[in-house]
Amino acid sequence: MVKAHIILTKPGIILGNVITMAGGFALASRGHLDGWLFLVTLIGLSFVIASSCVFNNYIDRQVDAKMARTKNRALATGSISSKNALIFGVILGIIGAFILGFYTNLLALLIAFAGLVIYVFPYSLGKYRTSHATLIGSIAGAAPPLVGYTAVTGSLDLAALILFLIVVFWQMPHFYAIAIYRYHDYARASIPVLPVKKGMHATKVHMVLYTIAFLVAALLLTVFGYTGYVYFTATALVGFLWLGLCLQGFKARIDAQWARKVFLFSLIVIIVLCVTMAFDTI
Repeated sequence: MVKAHIILTKPGIILGNVITMAGGFALASRGHLDGWLFLVTLIGLSFVIASSCVFNNYIDRQVDAKMARTKNRALATGSISSKNALIFGVILGIIGAFILGFYTNLLALLIAFAGLVIYVFPYSLGKYRTSHATLIGSIAGAAPPLVGYTAVTGSLDLAALILFLIVVFWQMPHFYAIAIYRYHDYARASIPVLPVKKGMHATKVHMVLYTIAFLVAALLLTVFGYTGYVYFTATALVGFLWLGLCLQGFKARIDAQWARKVFLFSLIVIIVLCVTMAFDTI
């Protein structure tokens, strides 16, 4: 039962968001990282993200039962009751709020919970109605780096705005790739993701455009003097490789295999960006 509750929090999503939080924290720290502040920010944010994922699982429980990759989730099978899941989600959120509110600052706490609200309501409910829910989810997914940034600075500035845009733009081709290689699951569950709603070609065009937007936004950190040329060079390299991989989609014979490669490489892109951001701030 403990394992089922842990799975309900979607540890993979927590890990991915913690990576971008760490990037934002390092960017704001400018080489003077406060280990204790980093740890409590990481833990507090992880609890908030876990809470949002539990609520998302609650909303998705009926549709999850129709999809091959989600049909064995605890709420879909009934191994955890809806009531217990909601209580669990609330407890996680309260713990996260306490840690962030007590050890960081009000702005970081507000951004964390804005991300939760956007993810749980406009995104989780909207994805059954519109293909634009992917963008809404990306806005929620860009909250963690801002939490990391504001935990250090207590304020928002141009660097925070650029960081927000980077993560929003990165998530779009990342999620579209998932939607392509999981196309049949989404179609079976009648979820109007872009490949289901507009087709593969339109989705590939969107992926290319968002990847270009990501690359431009990512390089702006160096243009405006927040990062050095190690970051610039590494980000440009992986960014252009990712763009090239996206362009290959127009000639792909098996879309699912190509999309999975795009998805996996997107993880390399964000890791390279966050790591070099941590070690090459100005």
